[in-house]
Amino acid sequence: MISDMDSVLLNLGPQHPSTHGVLRLIVELEGERVVRVEPVIGYLHRGFEKIAENRNYIQIIPLTDKLDYIASMANNMAYVKAVEELMGIEVPLRAEYIRVMVLELQRIASHLLALGSIGNDLGMPFTLMMYTFREREKILDMFEMLTGARLGYNYMRIGGVSDDLPLGFTDYVRTFLEELEVRMEDYERLVYDNEIFIARTEGIGVLSPDKAINLGATGPVLRGSGVRRDVRKDEPYSIYHELDWKIITGKRGDCLSRVSVWIEEMKMSAEIVEQLLDSIPAGSIRAKVPKVIRPKEGEVYSRIESPRGELGVHLVSDGSARPYRLKIRSPAFCNLSILPHISKDVLLADLIVIIGSLDPVFGEVDR
Repeated sequence: MISDMDSVLLNLGPQHPSTHGVLRLIVELEGERVVRVEPVIGYLHRGFEKIAENRNYIQIIPLTDKLDYIASMANNMAYVKAVEELMGIEVPLRAEYIRVMVLELQRIASHLLALGSIGNDLGMPFTLMMYTFREREKILDMFEMLTGARLGYNYMRIGGVSDDLPLGFTDYVRTFLEELEVRMEDYERLVYDNEIFIARTEGIGVLSPDKAINLGATGPVLRGSGVRRDVRKDEPYSIYHELDWKIITGKRGDCLSRVSVWIEEMKMSAEIVEQLLDSIPAGSIRAKVPKVIRPKEGEVYSRIESPRGELGVHLVSDGSARPYRLKIRSPAFCNLSILPHISKDVLLADLIVIIGSLDPVFGEVDR
C-alpha cells in the first residue's frame, strides 16, 4: 500500500520466519530504509491473567509454564515467590539451592537459543544455531531427568520444589559445565571473529543508557547499554546474596553489545551453578504448607531476574482460595516496546536483527 510518493507501507508478518514468534510489523519504508515501525501484538493472547482468577493458587503453577515458554522455570519461580511472600513462607535451604541451580541452567538454555537464532536472522550459515542447540539439548535432558518434561516443567512448588535431584544429576551437570567452557570459545569465534556478524550488528539498533532507563528496558537489553542493574543484586532473593558473581554489562548499546551480554552471562551462570554444586546442603526440599492455600487479604509485588529481564508478579488476595487479581510485568513486552525507538533509519534487513537482539518471546508478550 503506497502512502505517498516517497514511502511504502509494508506488512511484515504475522508469520514471518524471522520474527521470533507471532508478531506483525507495520513498516513504513523509503526504499530499503525504515522510516517508522509499529509492532502489532495479540496473536498469541490466551487470557492467562483472567484465567488465574478462576483457579486456585496451586492450579496456576502449570499455567505459568506457558508464558515465557523458553524459560518456564523462571515463570514458576516468579509466581511461587509472590505467593510465599504474601503468606510469609520460609523455603528450606536445600530447595533454594536447587531453585537457583535450575534458574541459572534455564538462563544458559535461553541465551543459547537467542544466540543461535540471531545467527539465522543474519543469514549466516547454520553452524552457530547447530552448536548452541547441541548444548541446549543437554540442559533439556537435565530438566527431563528432574521433571519428566522438556518444555513446560511445572517444577516449583509453593514452599519449595516438586522433587529432589535424581541420582547422577549433579555429575551430569558438572560434565556439561566442563564441556560448555570449551564450547564457549567456539561461540566467541563464530561471533567476534566473523566479519559478517560484526558488520551486521555493530552500531545497529543503538539504545542509549538514558533512553533504556526511560523506556523501561530490563535484562540484557538494559545491561547491553551499560546500565548495571540486575534484580538478583538490586533486590536479592533466594540465596543469590550468598554467591560470588557480578553483573555483566555491554558498552555501546547496539545489537553486538546485547549479544555479548548473552555470552558473558552464560559464563557467569555456569560459575554460579558450580558454586551451588560445591556447597548444596542436605535437608528438606519443601516447607509444610496448607493443602488449600488461602493467603490473608493483602497484596504483593514480587520480582525476579528472568533471562529477558525483570519478571514481576503483582498478586492480590481477598482471603479466598483464588487470587483476586494476578498481573504479570513482562520483560519481553517492555523490551519489545523499545523497537520503534531504535529502528528509525535502519535498513529493513537490520530490523530483523534488532528484533532478534531484543529476544522477545510472544507467549509472555501477549499472555
